[in-house]
Amino acid sequence: MKKHMSELCIMLAPNGARRTKADHPAIPVSADELAETAVACRAAGAGGIHLHVRDNQLVHSLDADTYRSAIGAIQSACPDIAIQTTTEAAGLFDVDQQIAAVRALRPACLSFSLAELLRDGEDKAEAFLAWAAETGIGIQFILYDAEQIATMRRMLDAGTLHVPDRPRLIVVAGRYSATQDSSAAEFDALHNALVATDLHREAIWMTCAFGRGEMACLDRTIELGGHARVGFENAFADADGKLARDNAERVRLVAALAAKHGRPLADAAGSATVLGRLSDAAIV
Repeated sequence: MKKHMSELCIMLAPNGARRTKADHPAIPVSADELAETAVACRAAGAGGIHLHVRDNQLVHSLDADTYRSAIGAIQSACPDIAIQTTTEAAGLFDVDQQIAAVRALRPACLSFSLAELLRDGEDKAEAFLAWAAETGIGIQFILYDAEQIATMRRMLDAGTLHVPDRPRLIVVAGRYSATQDSSAAEFDALHNALVATDLHREAIWMTCAFGRGEMACLDRTIELGGHARVGFENAFADADGKLARDNAERVRLVAALAAKHGRPLADAAGSATVLGRLSDAAIV
């Protein structure tokens, strides 16, 4: 079987918008816990971290100052890791609030669900994307199905995504839920849509999957030349039900898959490139 020798970005997703310590005691929620997790996961092979923060009631937040505190703690403890912030609505924020949060923070890298970004129409989305590109913010677009992949293809062709080079995207196999187990078939359907639109070659793409099916989806992703997001936001246990001790254990499993497929691991600079970082201008 053909091996892909391109560097693999392992992006850690350590907590998510909904997980709490009731789900797993090693879920990091504070700035210090996130920094400690980043150090352990960088040592395990992660080159980037997908960052969620919480307010004083431990509720998902997009607050710029809360983000700055967490980013500062991570950068101080683990300077060799790329940081991506989230715009996830999680049922709490509308698109104006999401956009306002990005404008306030101006992160180097962020993820944005294409479906959420388009909730108020393409004109508002395009205006934001043009500003983000001018500001130097790298965006990874979250895509959940073939229809959204086709929409991204159309917008890319029309120039309304305002990406300066190759688009960055992450396909999500399945949906978040307490009992979600993604399947290889769900991943294959998404990859087939990427192939049908030629985004598997034109874009730099990554996969996110859930539950006991996470590693099977990431194995296929790595084999096919994509990048991998892993961590307690998405899964605590392996296919056999074995519970991971911490996020670093999940990262080590992906690093082992990378070794199996002959793909070296990307460092912070390589991971930032995968995530779409455009310049230093937007770093908080």
